Amino acid sequence: MFTGGEDVEATALRARGWSISAIARHLGRDRGTVSDYLAGKRVPGERRRAEPDPFDRYATYLRLRLRDDPHVWASALYDEVTALGYPLSYQSFTRGLRSQQLRPHCEACAGVKGRATIEIEHPPGEEIQWDWDELPEAPWGDDAHLLVGSLPCSGKFRAVFAECEDQAHLIEAMDGVLRRLGGTARRWRVDRMATVVEPRSGRIQPSFAPVAKHYQVTVVPCPARHGNRKGSVEKSIHYATQRFWRTMTATTMAGGQDQLDRFCERIGDRRPRSLARLEAILGADGAARFLAERGRSRPTVGDLATLEPLAPLPASIYPATITQAGIVDPSALVAFEGNAYSVPPGLIGATVTVRHRLGAMGIEIVSGAGVLLASHHREIPGAGYVLRAPEHRAALQAQILAAFSTEPSCRRKANRPPSAAARAEAARLAGLDDGDVVVDLAVYQAVVEAMAARGEVGA
Repeated sequence: MFTGGEDVEATALRARGWSISAIARHLGRDRGTVSDYLAGKRVPGERRRAEPDPFDRYATYLRLRLRDDPHVWASALYDEVTALGYPLSYQSFTRGLRSQQLRPHCEACAGVKGRATIEIEHPPGEEIQWDWDELPEAPWGDDAHLLVGSLPCSGKFRAVFAECEDQAHLIEAMDGVLRRLGGTARRWRVDRMATVVEPRSGRIQPSFAPVAKHYQVTVVPCPARHGNRKGSVEKSIHYATQRFWRTMTATTMAGGQDQLDRFCERIGDRRPRSLARLEAILGADGAARFLAERGRSRPTVGDLATLEPLAPLPASIYPATITQAGIVDPSALVAFEGNAYSVPPGLIGATVTVRHRLGAMGIEIVSGAGVLLASHHREIPGAGYVLRAPEHRAALQAQILAAFSTEPSCRRKANRPPSAAARAEAARLAGLDDGDVVVDLAVYQAVVEAMAARGEVGA
């Protein structure tokens, strides 16, 4: 490998007329090496690999992925190529991305600069931060609503997809997040979402106060226009969006939830954290013993999460009621939470209300007057199930079969010339009558019968 000084000297000697052999003897280098550097085939300071770079095999795939999504994280791409057999480290992978300049330039992002931030210390188990993540163009609908709950001390987070962001769905998603975390912190921090606090005053909504009492927590809203006060959940949302949502392959909400749960456990909880954070909880000696037991030099999110003393959860979810209006389709089905439930066939086209009380196993379908029309077992939201009660199936089948006609089908190729009445009307429209003449159709009939007797027309 030529140094920069050797390259300069070889170039100068060549310009003075020296032969390549003379330059090689002068520098103590191989003649082929000198020839390659002078011809520009090699770059000074860069050692030529003795074997092909394994990164080159994946360059085409990465170029296509980055063309489709220029902002996908390198760590997400590294997971993908590792599954395809890439053998080197993450550092070698990112070096290959930079050296081959595979990521396209984005002018819109080039001038974006972050604002000043500072890390706020949170004792273990003190606080959980909540926020919605609105995700556009979901594979199963227009938008996806993801509720994220994050523990600021450890950085552990869990998230649950919801049909919408009303209060009942919020409570259901919160309970799902808490049970995935294994407990609740003593304080819930939220921004000024209208389903929890009154946006102007910041006071807790009367309808949400029983929820806080059910889980035995206090609710702390962020100050107005200070959303960065809950930076832990904001960072968790950013991480979940870029590392999970951009590369998610699920096509249903239920499938997306399964993939998200696995992602949080297998990838999210294994993120490294600073040793100082662990020492702040256990002290230097305690942190050293903690890591020695696990055979690691740095703690992970999951390690710190085991040190968070979360309070136990109630045995059941707060019994809020989810309601949704829907129109009965021609198959006597009503859509609810990504599934379809049957009603009696006489209601096709009617508007009904589906309601589900959180903690119960079933749903109820009622009319506009509040009359119970059907009850079903509630399936997993977003799974795409069709639940049809046997009595509804039998009634709909009977109605369809009763509508079948036993009359023979129409003869599609028979000769049907205009009738006498049609010809008379055509004559009137064409102005061939005086308007005062009364047409007697019996006369036309007699003429036609006489012509048929003579064989001039068919009978």
